[in-house]
This record gives sequence, C-alpha cells and structure tokens, in this order.
Amino acid sequence: MKGALRLVYPPQCLCCGAPVAEEGGLCPVCWPEAEFIQATCCTRCGAPLPCEGSGDAEDEAAGLLVCDDCLALPRPWQQGRAALTYRGTGRRLALMLKHGDRLDLVPALGNWVARAALPLVQPDTVVVPVPVHLRRLLKRKYNQAEMLSRQVAHVHGLQHLPGALRRLRHTPMQDHGSVGDRFANLKDAIAVPGRMAPRVQGRAVLLVDDVMASGATLSASAKALMGAGAGPISVVVLARAVKDT
Repeated sequence: MKGALRLVYPPQCLCCGAPVAEEGGLCPVCWPEAEFIQATCCTRCGAPLPCEGSGDAEDEAAGLLVCDDCLALPRPWQQGRAALTYRGTGRRLALMLKHGDRLDLVPALGNWVARAALPLVQPDTVVVPVPVHLRRLLKRKYNQAEMLSRQVAHVHGLQHLPGALRRLRHTPMQDHGSVGDRFANLKDAIAVPGRMAPRVQGRAVLLVDDVMASGATLSASAKALMGAGAGPISVVVLARAVKDT
C-alpha cells in the first residue's frame, strides 16, 4: 500500500516541492543551500564558528567555544545549539513554518532540532517552547515553537511543558530594530504562571524556539524560568541568524 501511494504521491522536497527519493528530504537544488550546523559552533548559541580558538582563555580551558555576540552579550542560559543557519534553505523553511501554515514540515524540522539538541539533553529534562501572545496565537492558529518542541520531546522521550511560559503582553515583531530595542521590547513580557512554577523548579530545561537572532526572546524566557527556580537552562532553535561573511 505504501509503495502504491508513493507512485501516486511521490516524496517531495520539503522546501520547493521537487521530487526526491525519500520523505523529509531536500532536492539537489535546495540541499546545498541548507547550512546544517554540524562542525565547530558556539556552545552558548549554536552559531557556526570558522575555527577553534574563539572565546576567552577560561572558556577554552573548559572546552567551550564562544562567539563574539555571546562574549559581548552574556546569555542567561548555559548552552545552546541550532540545526541550521537562518539563510538560504534554512530561512525559507523557517518562514514557511512560521507564516505559511506548513505544519506538514514539523516532523522533519522537529527531528533536525532534536538532533541538534542531543548534547543538551540531561536526565529529567523538561522541554519548554517559547510562548506567543494570545492575540498572535489567534491570528496564526498555532505556535511554531510549540510544534517543534513537542517533536523534540517525543524524539528524546522527555516531558513536554507547553504551558510553562506565558506572554504577559503583546509585543511588536522583532524583525526590525536594534539589539537594545529588541531586549527592551521583551522586558517583563514573559513569565512562568504560578501553577507551573512547581513543575519547573529544580528541573533542567530545554528551551525551544524556531529562530534566534539577537536572543532577546530566549533571554526573556530563560530569565523567567530562572526566576521560578528552574535550571540549568539550555536552548535549541531550528535556525540561527548569522552575520554574512
């Protein structure tokens, strides 16, 4: 039956819809533009690094590599990873998931995020998505971070807590503005509901989002979790925005 269905509905490229050999694959055009982060990367945010030796002496002694952004702007979490860079195919897929109602992408993209998160998973880790405000949820119909985090939790057999964080107020989109503006925009905008605090207290948390640019949203989320007694906190995203070289 499966073979017959594949004759009628052959597998398609996740990004462009061209025929591919296997479900969840990319075509020869989209594959080279998908920059998977598999080599040396920043241990704080997952950004790819050109070579070893980034970071300060203390970090290097501890076996950590830290990018310039994370050196300039300390993160309120311990470690971070990303599956792809936010350009080329990675950017197109992230936008298709976020704005194109392409929930069919969740299994494949969620598996990529789960693979990137593997070094961060600890026993008794809980998986928490970055929240969206109710106004945006009603417009978009779903929270793409929650879709990805559910798949990550499923792959690793971890507890999923989609209600662990809540947006207290609606904030403008973070697409534009300076880094300072983005952090100010999220100040006191995310919190842990009182009923959820006991479920994260003392627990290792894997915080999941679709894209990391400045890290303002992840920082606000991590600080809220820390305020509720959670920790250690790690972050993983589908795509990490990087500077053009």
